[in-house]
Amino acid sequence: MLSTVRIAAISAAITAVAVTSTAAFAQKKNDTGASETAIKIGNIIPYSGPASAYGVIGKTEEAYFKMINDRGGINGRKVNFVSYDDAYSPPKAVEQVRKLVESDEVLLVFNPLGTPSNTAIQKYLNSKKIPQLFVATGATKWNDPKNFPWTMGWQPSYQSEAQIYAKWLMKEKPDAKVAILYQNDDFGKDYLKGTKDGFGAKGATSIIMEESYEISEPSIDSHIVKIKAANPDVLLIYTTPKFGAQTIKKTAELGWKPLQIITNVSASVGSVMQPAGFDNAQGVLSAAYAKDGADPQWANDPNMKKWAEFLDKYMPGADKTDGGYVYGYGAAQTLAKVLEMCGDDLTRANVMKQAASLKDFTPDTLLPGVKINTSATDFAPIAQLQMQRFKGQKWELFGEIISGDVPSE
Repeated sequence: MLSTVRIAAISAAITAVAVTSTAAFAQKKNDTGASETAIKIGNIIPYSGPASAYGVIGKTEEAYFKMINDRGGINGRKVNFVSYDDAYSPPKAVEQVRKLVESDEVLLVFNPLGTPSNTAIQKYLNSKKIPQLFVATGATKWNDPKNFPWTMGWQPSYQSEAQIYAKWLMKEKPDAKVAILYQNDDFGKDYLKGTKDGFGAKGATSIIMEESYEISEPSIDSHIVKIKAANPDVLLIYTTPKFGAQTIKKTAELGWKPLQIITNVSASVGSVMQPAGFDNAQGVLSAAYAKDGADPQWANDPNMKKWAEFLDKYMPGADKTDGGYVYGYGAAQTLAKVLEMCGDDLTRANVMKQAASLKDFTPDTLLPGVKINTSATDFAPIAQLQMQRFKGQKWELFGEIISGDVPSE
């Protein structure tokens, strides 16, 4: 028979092992895609196709995580960033995201770009309980934590932005006749809805024309000619970059000078205003939530200096006038913050919990006064914008920071 002393010793040893295991388990939890040394992040973005101007965002995020890794990683873990081209095609997006989840076994899908692509992958990722985090589109539907608890936006919603334009027009040009050019998908329709909500009852008399185009069209010149015939005072350009540049250029070619307001996502100096022609772009309005890398007013801003130094080291030769470099850096910095907040609990549930716990977080690239805030019931991190006017070869900010007021779904 075992002596009482030996039984007590064995019992104590078993307890010690159990306690040690529990402590280790409590300290470090990893889901698929995370380990003690690495975090695997998935991404899809259009490196080719009609929205390929956005490809620079994916390249910037890849470079940002290389910088993070060179500095020792996040809580000692290196980031493995896997990014695929979806060509702005929903079927391709589905195929690439399945590959990221089922073959690459990523922890989360970060900053996938485009409303159509994200719509196509949302149900799949939510059913698998995989974060679809900081989606690179301003569709309002990403702020729906009740029905889609694994999906969260990042940038201001298109509806909020459009409401701001409508409010500004009602105040500054109350009698204007407004025409709306919009992309015929969720992206364009969100802007359309936000504009109508912003105008309210006045929309019935203010909006004289709504003209849509398909993303597959090589040129939208014929639509501009048609809109000009209606003779509006204001043209709202609710397009992606390629078509934004075409619109500004064609308007100038026609010798037509309405007040033009273009979407924030198509306000890049390098990929829209320059191809449209700086002379043609004078006086165009938009709204911003991030600093413009082409604007000398940020030359001595300590945070934008960090951004410029990052580009010089990790993306030498990058065109600092392309807003994609600012966007990718800000989004990547936000994800790095969330992963840092996760500590040693790298479960997908904790990633979403921390993403929904951001308080007044200010990435280096956001305008002064614009802050990221989230909660369990608010999955719209950025909700503030400031109006801006194109002058010379850059945007000039004016007015106050304005908050859009679109509630969560």
